[in-house]
Amino acid sequence: MTRRFPIACAALVALVACSAGEAPAPTPTATAQDGPATAAASADWPIPACRDDSGWDEPATPFHVHGDTWYVGTCGISALLVTSPGGHVVVDGATPAAGEQVLANIRTLGFDPADVRAIVFSHEHFDHAGGLAAVQAATGAPVYAPKEAIETLRRGASDPSDPQFGLLDDFAPVADVRPIPASGIVQAGDVELHAVPTPGHAAGGTSWTWRSCAGDDCLPLVYADSLTAVSRDDFRFSDHPEAVARLRDSFARVAALDCGILVTPHPSASALWDRLGPAATRPLVDPGACAAYAKAAEERLERRLASEGAGG
Repeated sequence: MTRRFPIACAALVALVACSAGEAPAPTPTATAQDGPATAAASADWPIPACRDDSGWDEPATPFHVHGDTWYVGTCGISALLVTSPGGHVVVDGATPAAGEQVLANIRTLGFDPADVRAIVFSHEHFDHAGGLAAVQAATGAPVYAPKEAIETLRRGASDPSDPQFGLLDDFAPVADVRPIPASGIVQAGDVELHAVPTPGHAAGGTSWTWRSCAGDDCLPLVYADSLTAVSRDDFRFSDHPEAVARLRDSFARVAALDCGILVTPHPSASALWDRLGPAATRPLVDPGACAAYAKAAEERLERRLASEGAGG
């Protein structure tokens, strides 16, 4: 399939570099070609001027993460594109308002949404699943979901069992939702994403891992789901030991992952904006990042349980 490169800033509708009046994003130097982009070409893509406190729908210039993996989300909510000559996979759809931004970012990178063969997601809340219907409508690709999330996606509304039920916005129902294969692998062309069940923040919470290669430079890439114990005011995790057990199991699974580059549904949760570009203060590649992410979530849960025990 052919990758098409943009040639003008006018094509970057609603992206940070143009809307902020900055210089146009440079056109990649590589020629259009079948297959994933080269690392050399990716060096020409600017890093977005995003911050940890950026809004969920604040546009971000799409950029190269590593190998065949590209960031196509907003400043406040992640979405990834994993590419191959035989088809691409979109990871997460962002908010209801940002689905079209995800598609625009894919096009800005020179990829055709029609070449997307599969869509996966982190969990079934509106800030990550809200744009799935728009992405599916443009690509025709099925959304693969764990069984716990299928009906939520189909109706576009959270389940009453969700600790945040009543706080979560509805979103556009997703028409074509299929179970994650029994193998736990979602494949498109040469892309293989491995599902890691990580329920707790939501019943259908799923993390994803794959091998990202730039030539001979191959790294394990982990898209780890949200692990926070968040709820409405009248939900006490200490009254739901099964919910606590699910979270702790998920902490252990994420901590044990082979971790090269970590990205999370909320980029600030994994300090993504501190790990990119010449001004980075932390390394992008960090084998200990998954364990640290899980440990921080575990510590937050323990504080939450202690607060509930103290009547907080």
